[in-house]
Amino acid sequence: MVGYDPEAKCVSSVEAAAAGSASGLVTRVLVSPLDVIKIRFQLQIEHLSSRNPGAKYHGILQAVQRIFQEEGLVAFWKGHVPAQFLSVGYGAVQFMAFESLTKLVHITTSYNARDSFVHFVCGGLAACTATVAVQPVDTLRTRFAAQGEPKFSFYNILQQFSEWVIPAEGRKGGNVKNLVCGSCAGIISKTLTYPFDLFKKRLQVGGFEHARAAFGQVRIYQGLLDCMRQIMQEEGPGGFFKGLSPSLLKAAVSTGLVFFWYELFCSLLCTLKNTDSTTRKDR
Repeated sequence: MVGYDPEAKCVSSVEAAAAGSASGLVTRVLVSPLDVIKIRFQLQIEHLSSRNPGAKYHGILQAVQRIFQEEGLVAFWKGHVPAQFLSVGYGAVQFMAFESLTKLVHITTSYNARDSFVHFVCGGLAACTATVAVQPVDTLRTRFAAQGEPKFSFYNILQQFSEWVIPAEGRKGGNVKNLVCGSCAGIISKTLTYPFDLFKKRLQVGGFEHARAAFGQVRIYQGLLDCMRQIMQEEGPGGFFKGLSPSLLKAAVSTGLVFFWYELFCSLLCTLKNTDSTTRKDR
C-alpha cells in the first residue's frame, strides 16, 4: 500500500499524510532511547572502547547503565517533544510527497508506479522534501539529546522478493511482512547513508560546545569538508561509523514499525471509508 496503486485507489494524499504522522508519532515513543544513545555515540570524539579511559561511552549496555545512573530514566526521552514534531512532520510530508510523486509518475509517464526504480527516485525526492521541512526541529532534537533516516526503494524490493519466495497460500499476516521488510530496508538504508548522518549531527551542535564539555572532547568544524577531514585525521575511517550498532538497531525497529503502523492506519482508513460507503448505499 506504500506508494500510489492504480488498482487500489483507497488512500488519498491527505490520508497518507495522516497515516504517516500517526505512524511516526507511535514509533518515536518506542525508539527514543535508542536515538539518544546513537546521538551520544556520534558526538563522542573519543574512541568507543573500554580501554580508552577518556571515553564516557563504549558500548550500548554500558551507555544505558551510565545514562540511567547519572540522569535517570527520563534522560532516554530527552528532546522528545521536538523529536515528536520531527517524526509527525517528517512522516506526514514524506508519505504525502511519496504518494503524490508516484501518482504523478503513473499519470504523466509510461513507468509503472509500483516499479522499484520509481520508488527509489520518488522515495529520495520525498525524503529530501521532508528533511528540508523539518530540519530546524531536527537541530533542536539533536541538541537536546546531546545535552544530557531512500527507504522506499529497498522496502519495495524486499516486498517483491517476499512475494516471490513465499507461496501465495502462505502470504497471510501482511502486517508482519511489512514489519520485517521495513526493518530490513531500514538496516540497508542506514548502513549506506550512516556517515552523512554522523556529519549532520556533528555540524548541528556547532556553537553548542559549552553544553558538550561534560561528555568529553569537543571540536569546532568550519563546514562539511572540514568535518570529514578532522574526523579522518583524529578518529580514522572507523570514526565515520561511530555509533553504528545502536543506529542499526534503531533503524531496524523504527523503520519496521513506521511501515507497520503506516500500513495498519491506511488499512483502517480504507475499512472506515468502505463501511461508510456501504452504510450510505443501504440507506
